[in-house]
Amino acid sequence: MQSFGDIFGQVFRAIWANKLRSFLTMFGIAWGVGSMLLLIGVGEGFRVGQRQQLSRFGSDVIMMWGGNVPAVPSQHVGMRPYYLTLRDEQAIVTQAPDVRDATAFLERGNLQEQSLYETITGTVDGVQINYPKVRNLPIAEGRFLSPSDELNRNNVAVLGQKSAIKLFPGHPALGSWVTLGGTRFLVIGVAQKIGHGDNNNLNQQVYIPLSVMRNKFPLKGDNIPTDAVTTIQYQPRSHAVHLAALAEVHTIIARRHGFDPNAPQAFNEWDTIQTVQMVDKIFDAMDTFLGGVGLVTLALGAVGIVNIMLVSVTERTREIGLRKAIGATSRSILMQFFLEGITLTGVSGLIGIGGATGFMWLLQKAIGQGVQGFAPPHVVPWTAALAFGSLTVCGVLSGIYPASRAAALEPVEALRKE
Repeated sequence: MQSFGDIFGQVFRAIWANKLRSFLTMFGIAWGVGSMLLLIGVGEGFRVGQRQQLSRFGSDVIMMWGGNVPAVPSQHVGMRPYYLTLRDEQAIVTQAPDVRDATAFLERGNLQEQSLYETITGTVDGVQINYPKVRNLPIAEGRFLSPSDELNRNNVAVLGQKSAIKLFPGHPALGSWVTLGGTRFLVIGVAQKIGHGDNNNLNQQVYIPLSVMRNKFPLKGDNIPTDAVTTIQYQPRSHAVHLAALAEVHTIIARRHGFDPNAPQAFNEWDTIQTVQMVDKIFDAMDTFLGGVGLVTLALGAVGIVNIMLVSVTERTREIGLRKAIGATSRSILMQFFLEGITLTGVSGLIGIGGATGFMWLLQKAIGQGVQGFAPPHVVPWTAALAFGSLTVCGVLSGIYPASRAAALEPVEALRKE
């Protein structure tokens, strides 16, 4: 009786005897597996990159700005502008049960920023003390604004990472003075860099107490409330009540500004939760499509292996008959051809997985974290598991039918075969 090692030896000798045929079949499967992993890995890189982009703004943030109310519903004629106010923000906090937190801030993009070393023009935000809870603003040095800063209208400022570098090149920013729009502010904190890549809009901002901003740099114009703010941004208590929180805020703002809450054109907002959900749906559809293409490719590869294994059985009919005549069992013949099929499939699949993994590693080294909205591609665990499972099924199916054909041959009939 043949040992398992002898059978494996015969398997590899048979594969080696038909090198070109075996190579072409294995190349097709390796290409299919590698392409599937690579395409899904690149797609996941875009998904992760988009999520990282959105995470710069905070977790589950809905942003709202002042808008225009149409005089006639669903028409863009006779538009009446309205401005969000601090009273609106307080109403949202107290009257919207599905809102976890909300913050208002006033933004000015035309204030001159000046230090002892440089003068630049950037964005200055007057913010409330809960700003870092709603938005993503980690502090690298010093501290953020405190309740006493807001209450006492202290002239203090927190610099974004890029603003600190530009205003104080080669010098410490913390504890220094900076002039904003002609008023001196003490730098009490410097924020960490937000996001990846070279998009520095959020890193070139300066944060001061909202009470100081309203006093020193209020919004100017006709019919603008004294407590007007640029934006109100809030978070629902959970994803499950996201739409409920949105409806509650719409009702509150519409009631306070005298228009129908069911008029979508009256609201100027950006829902990052909805954006994340849309991105996930797009890439889920892409993954499903690419995974299906990969499975079809594997199935075609399996058909190819069935074909060459049947050809192999036909070519080796006399060999099979001779072996059975001198004592080889049907089981050993079955095992040999079965192992040939599964070896071709398994080895080519591993080559495809290894090639895709290596190529993605090279992309990670080449790209790094410097591309805005794109994270380095990586092998997604579920695709690797799908590839292994599919290869196993394809190997079994592509090996068992030709193997059973070979094992069923009668020795006398096989020896007669020309």
